[in-house]
Amino acid sequence: MMTGMFRDRDSAERAYQSLSSRGYTKDDVNLLMSDDTRKTHFGDNTADTELGDKAMEGAGVGSAIGGTAGAVIGAIAAIGTSVALPGLGLIIAGPIAAALAGAGAGGLTGGLVGALVGSGIPEEHAKEYESDIQNGGIVMGVNPRNDEDARYFEDEFRRNNGDKVRRY
Repeated sequence: MMTGMFRDRDSAERAYQSLSSRGYTKDDVNLLMSDDTRKTHFGDNTADTELGDKAMEGAGVGSAIGGTAGAVIGAIAAIGTSVALPGLGLIIAGPIAAALAGAGAGGLTGGLVGALVGSGIPEEHAKEYESDIQNGGIVMGVNPRNDEDARYFEDEFRRNNGDKVRRY
């Protein structure tokens, strides 16, 4: 897994395009942000882009989940790869959303930190990302297919104002 955090839509868009340019699709990319960030950067009054479409998937009709962790897990499994978690104020899109369904209810009891740790991110980094997301950041992650892609994405994420760019 390789991750990076972006403070603005333009930086996140450019990083996303670097993934797309190497043949990665929206289904390969994890995207985490607060619902407020989604509304600000990817809401109805913003330009339509592929990344924006991915951000909106998690907020689509029928994908807002509430209730217990067990109900959330079941709903994530039913929805697929994108979900809105209003109780946590999060939008989660990509393989990490599907992975949460396989993690069981314990995967969400720790909120976002638990979900990130469950995907292989060390707890101290997960806590940093959680804070960044709460403060308007957009966290993007991908599993590079090979070392060449990983190096390319690290360079591109940094070139596009990515912060906390890390490989796990």
